[in-house]
Order: sequence, then C-alpha cells, then structure tokens
Amino acid sequence: MTIGQPSIGTECDIHPTAVIGDAVTIGNGVAVGPFAVLTGPLEIGDNCWIGPSVTLGQPPEWIGKTHPKNWRDASPHQPIVIGADSTIREHSTVHHGGERPTVIGAGAFIMNRVSIGHDVQLGPGCTIAPSVTFGGHVSVGDGVNLGIGTVVHQRRVIGTKAMVGMGSVVSKDIPPFAKSFGNPVGLQGVNTVGMERAGYNADEIAAIVQLYGSGSMDDGARSELPDALQSTFEWWRTRATKPLI
Repeated sequence: MTIGQPSIGTECDIHPTAVIGDAVTIGNGVAVGPFAVLTGPLEIGDNCWIGPSVTLGQPPEWIGKTHPKNWRDASPHQPIVIGADSTIREHSTVHHGGERPTVIGAGAFIMNRVSIGHDVQLGPGCTIAPSVTFGGHVSVGDGVNLGIGTVVHQRRVIGTKAMVGMGSVVSKDIPPFAKSFGNPVGLQGVNTVGMERAGYNADEIAAIVQLYGSGSMDDGARSELPDALQSTFEWWRTRATKPLI
C-alpha cells in the first residue's frame, strides 16, 4: 500500500501491504515484503531484499526529535542509505540519523530482529546475526561479523573484519581483525579465517597476531604493520575513543 510518492525502480516486487511514504527511493530489482514500513528520507540500492515487517525510517530514538504526524510525510532528520545487494530480514528496524546519515553498506546481510539505531554506519559486506542491537552513532568497518544477541554501546567503533561472539556487550572500541567476545567484551585473538578469506597473506596475518599478542597498540607498534594494513588501522584510530587495547 504505497501512500506517498516514492521513486521505485524497475523489476521490483513490492508486496501490496507494504507502507511506503514520500522521499523514498528504491533501486532496481528490489523486493519488499508484507507489512514492511518505509518512510523517507530513505535510499535503497539495487537488488536488495527487505523482509516482512521490516521498518526502515523511524525517527531517531532521541528525546526532543520530531516525529512526523503521518506515515506519508518524510522525516526532517538525516536519511537512511542502504547499499546495493543488501538483505534485511524480518522484523528488523533502522532509524533515521540525528546528526549524520544512517548507512548500511553494500552487500550487508542483516538477520532477523536487528535494531540499528540513529547515526549508525556499517561498512560494506557486514554480517549481523539475529537480535543484535546497535546504540546510536556506532561506526563499523568493512566485513564485520557480529554474533547473535550482541549489544553495541552508543558511539563505539568496530574495525574492519572484526568478529564478535554471540551475547557480547561491546562497551569499548574493537580494533580491526580482532576476535572478541564476553560481557564486557574482551580480545580473544585474531580473526585469521576472515583475513584469509579476504585475501590477506601469511605475513600480514602474522603481523596482526604479533601485534595483538604484544598487548600494545601504540603508534610505534602500529607503524611496524605492513603497508596493506595501515589505512585500515588509521580509519579505526581516528574514530576510536575507548580502545579495547
């Protein structure tokens, strides 16, 4: 049931019970399931799959932020941007941004009942297991994997290719390629399998194992990393305010 004036691409399959408001842009080849609610500003890339009862575009859960008076009008808040080839499974929720866009990078696999708060930004290729909850303003690097029921505190940073075990409470910033779990989350090693699958060579993997084994993440220790890893750590370093190590 489209109640606004969205822009919908070609070869889309929009269930008749879906509610779609103004300022929603849907790419080509997108499927939207029964009882999904999509309110703008919202941009969905090509070939995405939006499951039943997914809600995309509610206002930030932030006291004092405006709530639209109907389901047609676009929110006055920052947009949601969902990259191409992403899957968002049933009953998941994504909120508009309060200070910056809420972003789900291309190729994401968001499983059921995931809550993505305002201003969260996920890099491409992330896998988010069922019932994960993100507080606001979280930044997540490329290819991150979060286990079932993980809770991420607001404003935390999770580096590229990090893996977090199920039921963890992420109250500090997790560095790239880390394997971590627990409440509170703790460093448990290196996501060597993820690094191998991403094409990192043996020397690069060994350098991360040595770095985390030393327990030091100071500038001197990071400067010894291979060049291929420097930009990834710089992305994390410039955002992290409560580093895990």
